[in-house]
Amino acid sequence: MSERTEVAGVEISKPDKELFPASGDAGAVTKLDLARYYESVAGVMVPHLRGRPVNMQRFPDGISGPSFYEKKVPAHFPDFVRTAEVDTAEGSQRQVVVGDGRSLVYLAQQACLTPHTWLSRVDDLDRPDQLVVDVDPSVPGLAAVRRATRLVGELFDDLGLESVVKTTGSRGYHVVVPLRRAAGFDDVRAFARDAAQVLVDREPDLLTLEARKNKRGERILLDVQRNGYGQTAVPPYAVRARPRAPVATPITWDELSQVEPDQHTVRTIGSRLSRGGDRWADLPRGQSLGRAREQLRRLG
Repeated sequence: MSERTEVAGVEISKPDKELFPASGDAGAVTKLDLARYYESVAGVMVPHLRGRPVNMQRFPDGISGPSFYEKKVPAHFPDFVRTAEVDTAEGSQRQVVVGDGRSLVYLAQQACLTPHTWLSRVDDLDRPDQLVVDVDPSVPGLAAVRRATRLVGELFDDLGLESVVKTTGSRGYHVVVPLRRAAGFDDVRAFARDAAQVLVDREPDLLTLEARKNKRGERILLDVQRNGYGQTAVPPYAVRARPRAPVATPITWDELSQVEPDQHTVRTIGSRLSRGGDRWADLPRGQSLGRAREQLRRLG
């Protein structure tokens, strides 16, 4: 039996269990490694989580085994893990709301590799404070996905909206517009879809809104469907269930041509943070979509 080891005041059972097998020159990542990783990034990660309900993506036997999403807080969770009552399609339920590093480490103890967060906060769940465009490639091709991501950012610039960008830790990038909490999800998603449609009309051979993979061909999906009530996005510094344990990483627009979507991992992100800190530490203030809607109509 593996010994128990404490991280951030949380006892980690089976600390030697491999959650990520060795891959190439990257060694295996154990449950203890995951807990220590989340402890190490809590200072920069928790501000991006605070107040947001979490859907837990759990891998009890590591990424090689079965996984499941868990929304409802299990009865055995300790009191120090904050929760909030939310209305979902499954009815009213309590979900985790990460407020500190100890809670983040506790999720790692539960083999939650990725805490997926809502785009709204518990004090106003019906009004998002983020608009997200997930730039999702259908086939390999880094130059194309970077060009698509750049086009999304440039369109938002044209609409008078400041946006930020992060790697997903998978194959693409997220473009995020911080919002003033004025519009509901339906309005935000409609705006995001209309904006994406402008780009698809301009670049029909590069971009698509077609969610079905068998209808995309080699085009890049501009996924705006996560801009809905109860939908989630991968937050900054979340670990992804992929070889080498890559993490979603905030970058600057100038870095888009330099940082690959899965470049940074639990082993490398510390060095990046020590050199430049959190690139999303000073997000733009929340913005209204009012004037941007009018400008979008003109473009359409």
